[in-house]
Amino acid sequence: MQKTIIWDLDNTLYFETEEYKNKLNEVTAKAAIKDFNIPLDIQTATEKVKESYLTYRDGLEIFAKEYKIPHKKLYISYHNYKSDLISMIEPYPGLLEQLKSLKCPQFVFSTSSRDICEKILKHIGLYDFFKERFYSVEDFDVYKKNESTNVYQKLCETIGKKPQDCIFVDDSYSNLNFAKQTGMSTVRIYYRNNSAKDMSFIDSAYKGITECIIGLKKDYDC
Repeated sequence: MQKTIIWDLDNTLYFETEEYKNKLNEVTAKAAIKDFNIPLDIQTATEKVKESYLTYRDGLEIFAKEYKIPHKKLYISYHNYKSDLISMIEPYPGLLEQLKSLKCPQFVFSTSSRDICEKILKHIGLYDFFKERFYSVEDFDVYKKNESTNVYQKLCETIGKKPQDCIFVDDSYSNLNFAKQTGMSTVRIYYRNNSAKDMSFIDSAYKGITECIIGLKKDYDC
């Protein structure tokens, strides 16, 4: 049975530089302060974002829990600010040609909002390739990929694929955990050291996008 590749978008089909990550943390803090009147200065709120990511693998969750703000509202606000940062993203040179060289069907599934997914895909030159084949968690009325298997099951139903026939590729091990529980094969992209190499729910790990594409061809017959 031919496999189907499901790509994460952020920090997978493009690389998040430290500068970009810092800006994302800052706009998350700004959204919390400006849109929800959280009584923190920008520096303190930014440190909260970092703490939230380390604790929950989600920069918004700490504000949802501590200030009783619905996660959906935080999610929408954050993405309004994130839109201004897309121009900072540097596309991978030649990635479109590398993706086209894979023989397996390919989709994108992202935690970013649908609007942001579209803008990023256009910015990095992949929109036409993934047109009508990219999905956001908000398409399924949820706002995370690391909370349960339900959103992965809904995605598979939507694209008409069995989880067992899908390869999910992500940089975040917390997302891969739930993808694996759904029945998918799991592939992690990493950039420095493979910090999740001992995690049994990760089937394969490759350093960077080029090695990942080579690995998908060699190890998964894509």
